[in-house]
Order: sequence, then structure tokens, then C-alpha cells
Amino acid sequence: MSSTRPTVSLDVARSDEAPVLANLLELYTHELSHVFGIEIGDDGRYGYPRLAQYFGEPGRFPFLIRVGGRLAGFALATVGSPASDDPLAMDVAEFFVLRRHRQSGVGGRAAVRLWNGFPGRTWTVRVSSGNTPALSFWNGAVAAYARDGFTESALPGIPHPWRVLTFRSRAASG
Repeated sequence: MSSTRPTVSLDVARSDEAPVLANLLELYTHELSHVFGIEIGDDGRYGYPRLAQYFGEPGRFPFLIRVGGRLAGFALATVGSPASDDPLAMDVAEFFVLRRHRQSGVGGRAAVRLWNGFPGRTWTVRVSSGNTPALSFWNGAVAAYARDGFTESALPGIPHPWRVLTFRSRAASG
């Protein structure tokens, strides 16, 4: 008997879903708090001051990741990357998959949907060298996806240097 994997979707987050994204960003920031030494606010929240920009500025793209129709994470992408001189380069600004769905291929499948949604574009993925699980995930995901290869470089960062992966998404077919 063969089992089928649940469908992974990457859906553009609507403005009325901003609170859902804000809640997921709290979980994401909590997980990264040890890597970056992030302190929680007096209100018991980390907050994400740039969230509103994803619903009001051009060149910012908020997505919700779903597995079998159920919420599983998010991706935030931007046109323009702090790690690139190309003003049209796409940047994976933030990316998060709930622990329940890690190690199951959900993150990689969502990343492919993200990159394929902007065909033929240059992409940058920035990962703190202090975030070992993310380095492993992104190196594997980009290597599996980038048929024409990718470049890896380093940028200074606090408290850890950044690893930057740069590659082109696949051209649109048909």
C-alpha cells in the first residue's frame, strides 16, 4: 500500500490574515531568540515591526504555507536583497515551518513553490551561521533546486556572520 504525501501549498497571505502571520512570527522569533539574543518585550511579545510593510508596500510578498489545507508556516519574500547589488534580486526575508512538519519535505516543497512563483529571477537566501539547522536545510534545498548551480558567500553579521546562497529560479515553462 502506498501512502500519498499531503499537498503543500504556498498561498499569498491576505491582509485579513496579517494577525495569523503575526502569531506565526512570534513562534519563529522565539526559535531564533537564542541565535540572535532577542529579548521579549514587556508585553510578552517579540513583535515584527516590518509586518505591515508586507501588506502595504510593493515588492513585498507574504505567504502562508499549508499542508493538506492546514497552516504549517510562512514565507516572506522581497524584491531587493541586502545581500545583492541587483535591485531586482529576490530575497527570502523570513521562512518558517512548524516543528511538526520539519524533516518531512514540507519546507523544501514550499521553497520550490516560492522560487517557481518568480521564474527566471535571481534569488538570495541569507542564513546566520549560528543557525546550524537552517544552514543544513537551505544548503540542501538550494542544491536540490538550482540546476545551474549556486554561489555561496559570507557577509559580516552580529552576533554571527551570514552565509548567502545566490541562484536563479527556473524559467517559466510553456
